[in-house]
Amino acid sequence: MNRNASLDKLKSEEFDICIIGAGASGAGCALDAVLRGYKVAIIDKKDFASETSSRSTKLIHGGVRYLEQAFKKLDFAQLKQVRHGLEERHTVLKNAPHLARPLALMTPVGSWIEGLYFKIGLQIYDTFATNDSLPKSKWLSKKEVLDKIPTLNKKKLHSGVLYYDGQLDDARYCLALVQSASEAGAVAANYLDVTGFTKNDSGKLVGVQVRDTQLGPEFIIKSKLVINCTGPFSDKVRLLANPALPERLRPSKGVHVVLPFETLNSEYAMLIPKTSDGRVVFAIPFEGAMMIGTTDTESDSIDSEATLNESEKQYLVDTLNPFLANQIDISKLKAGFGGLRPLLSADPSKSTKSLVRDHEVEVDSSSGLVSLLGGKWTTYRLMAKDTIDEADAILSKRNECLTANHMLAGGENFDPLLSEQLVSKYALPVDVARHLVRKYGSRATLVADFTSSDSTLKERLSTSYPYIKAEVIYTVRNEMVVAPRDFLARRVRLEITDWNETLKCLPVVANLMARELGWDESETKRQIDDYSLQLKQFIADAGA
Repeated sequence: MNRNASLDKLKSEEFDICIIGAGASGAGCALDAVLRGYKVAIIDKKDFASETSSRSTKLIHGGVRYLEQAFKKLDFAQLKQVRHGLEERHTVLKNAPHLARPLALMTPVGSWIEGLYFKIGLQIYDTFATNDSLPKSKWLSKKEVLDKIPTLNKKKLHSGVLYYDGQLDDARYCLALVQSASEAGAVAANYLDVTGFTKNDSGKLVGVQVRDTQLGPEFIIKSKLVINCTGPFSDKVRLLANPALPERLRPSKGVHVVLPFETLNSEYAMLIPKTSDGRVVFAIPFEGAMMIGTTDTESDSIDSEATLNESEKQYLVDTLNPFLANQIDISKLKAGFGGLRPLLSADPSKSTKSLVRDHEVEVDSSSGLVSLLGGKWTTYRLMAKDTIDEADAILSKRNECLTANHMLAGGENFDPLLSEQLVSKYALPVDVARHLVRKYGSRATLVADFTSSDSTLKERLSTSYPYIKAEVIYTVRNEMVVAPRDFLARRVRLEITDWNETLKCLPVVANLMARELGWDESETKRQIDDYSLQLKQFIADAGA
């Protein structure tokens, strides 16, 4: 993906469909549309997956909480959401085997009655997972639970119920969708801010006016149809197209804290089934750390980035502490992150945590804008299918959806043993080779190739992590990395797992990028200073 080449095409060509928003839903729509034969443009105000789609709990799941609510409240909309999630779970795992994998989750219980309750519930969850290869749930003894998660509080533990869902690297999965769409013919570009629309004599949208936030100029992308996939920001785009539309979204903020891996000291994740506000909370191993999340609070503002604050940090730590033998040392907080859920609601009296994570495709009869509203990561493909089915109807086409079996970028000819070949051929350390395969899949060799001509590119960005200099060069040239945060937060996940190490290796990353992008000394310093200031503010907000 080359940004300058994309900009030239966006300025000079006309498209069948222009998609605004390159998170999971927008990227899913772009891939679906281009595979159906449409000429597609996809743009984002910031980087790909820079908002909600990179700030999830990293789970591919039907939603255990939705299942419980469905039976407790006889809410069959929740049941439909579980079924859709579990139907899509195996597809998400199958189509990007390097970025998504099964995850074992333990639910610790304090009595046999509680154990029976969760075992029955998770057996029902299993029955919804048809055509699925994941193991079924099991009720384990206290000893079996402690063998798997040795840090749990023995005194309060009776037994545990083990079940399986999937885990993904959300930002890179979204990038793989954009890459796959681009390689199938779509034109993708990041850092294009929508400032308005052009309309024909009938008032229908025929162009998207954008400003290049990197280079400055405004231009118009001509398109027969415009699809709004901006998640929690959807109302802004809807009202820009038609100010008479009512607002539809109730954004909800969710945050995660990231602690050392030793907090659980296990490759097993944990589901905490009871919290003070009626949610479930997960403790999940991710990228060599342990992540706890998430919260659910009404969001007052969508204009500033959702970040972790001190009270949210304390809530999540207090939720996990009763289950642990040793209390968490909060001074060991490594990082944290927040995001906004795009929840749909027609009833302002409902709390956000009671809202269903379902989606809706809205067509504005006045402007012709199509908006994909609501939804969640696991069902991104189904959401995209529904949206492009609607596009078919509008454009008087009838095309088959081909995404169910479309292997994503890096998944083609994927060999789990590729890391051994990288160690042998390029003399890379084992942990570096494994990391490259888990991030780039079958394309890991392309990253490693850079080290053949320049051995300094084998050097680690941080002594504590397997990320190497070659990745910076590769991602700038092939994955449209424009700013240091694109690389450190989303191409590798260092920002969300270790703030201090991110600050330490930021100058190295920025200087490597400067060589590729032609930054002078003052621009390189500005890039370092801007991102450094942002990270330090995150640390201050969290009271870390």
